[in-house]
Amino acid sequence: MKEELTLTAEGVADHSEYFAQRQLKKGAVGWLLLVGLGVSYVISGDFAGWNFGIAQGGWGGLFIATLVVAFMYLCMSLSMSEMSTMLPTAGGGYSFARVAFGPFGGYLTGTAILIEYAVAPAAIAVFIGNYCEALFGIGGWVVYLLCYIFFMAIHLKGAGEALKIMFGITAIASVALLVFIVAMLPHFNASNLFNIPVAHQAAGASAFLPFGYMGIWAAVPFAIWFFLAVEGVPLAAEEAKDPVKSLPRGLIGSMLILAAFALLILFLSAGAMGADQIKDSGAPLVDALVAVYGQNAWVAGFVNFVGLAGLVASFFSIIYAYSRQVFALSRAGYLPSALSLTNKNHAPTWAIVIPGVIGFILSLTGEGDLLILMAVFGATISYVLMMLSHIKLRISRPELPRPYKTPGGMITSSIALVLACIAVVAGLMVDPKVWFMAALIYAVFIVYYLVYSRHHLIAGTPEQEFASIQQQD
Repeated sequence: MKEELTLTAEGVADHSEYFAQRQLKKGAVGWLLLVGLGVSYVISGDFAGWNFGIAQGGWGGLFIATLVVAFMYLCMSLSMSEMSTMLPTAGGGYSFARVAFGPFGGYLTGTAILIEYAVAPAAIAVFIGNYCEALFGIGGWVVYLLCYIFFMAIHLKGAGEALKIMFGITAIASVALLVFIVAMLPHFNASNLFNIPVAHQAAGASAFLPFGYMGIWAAVPFAIWFFLAVEGVPLAAEEAKDPVKSLPRGLIGSMLILAAFALLILFLSAGAMGADQIKDSGAPLVDALVAVYGQNAWVAGFVNFVGLAGLVASFFSIIYAYSRQVFALSRAGYLPSALSLTNKNHAPTWAIVIPGVIGFILSLTGEGDLLILMAVFGATISYVLMMLSHIKLRISRPELPRPYKTPGGMITSSIALVLACIAVVAGLMVDPKVWFMAALIYAVFIVYYLVYSRHHLIAGTPEQEFASIQQQD
């Protein structure tokens, strides 16, 4: 049964006026900017956070986890490319799930994504603080606050300006990674990958897997950090030029670049410094360079300073992602409608500011690794729901236009689905308390829907919402 169109909680009777006040800037983003956006979302994962996976599974455990996770993300990107060209709206995964499973399915997916995008910048802010502490001697809450205030202000200027700045920052960060790769190649020593003491009591323990087979599973959340949020590219759909062509290019292109960086960083950093030495580092690339070239080496200083650009790029772009997710959920009535009002630059003001305030509060914990686990919880829940959506839509809605079709069809999305289900539980292997804390936040969102927001939905289906948006062009 199709949903009926309802009025807003404010009593807005003019449907066209409602959507006219909630418009993003059309045609602001080409396919190259989308590739940059996908890389930007994730590139901070190369600079910090991934190495905590070595502490969980050893180098071999993280290596296997990274290969499996990269394959999951590739399958997922191919599946999402199909769905994003079917329905190019700012809702992204939420819209796909709503078409497939109705309003509750859309809400479950959208809020899982929102948890991911609201928590990830807080983790990145902690890593920015660590880099600033090493570089300038100043870190902590002051750095976190400045990051949120400054970059939210830029996003309030509008998408085109924000994403062009982001693209430039990402390019600088990529240069830092390339410098690191070139600098470490001559110092790679394979024996350094396996210098963690073996926990002989663990099943399957060896020099390659010092914590046994279960260490692979425990390393999965940190392997995900190498790719977390690349699936946010479709959130730019309403602001993209020719979304039918640009969205698949953006998703797949950025995924391939990220996979190459992840493997090179994983091999060269631990291979030069030593897996045991790098596993707990707050700034692993800088520490690896210092271990090889000395404290005062220019290359370490360069990567430390320019490496901040990588962390800033992801922080900056995930603000974009969470604001578009909040905007889409609010515009459809799932969240308070004021969150989807846009300013004169067509930027969603409160959707940028309010999650930023929440993220800043979370960053005050200073626990970057635990915040990663919370973000991964939301991400993996959404991956399961999005891949189920792809399969359901292939079966129940074959008539929907699909300008891009996923290679392998439902087999591809089914592979991603199985791997995502495994990844959901991986956080329990690391810290059950943090996993259940994230689950509790998710449960609060669900109660909010059941008690309030399901009675205040605005648009009947994403197709109807999309038609209403198009009428305002």
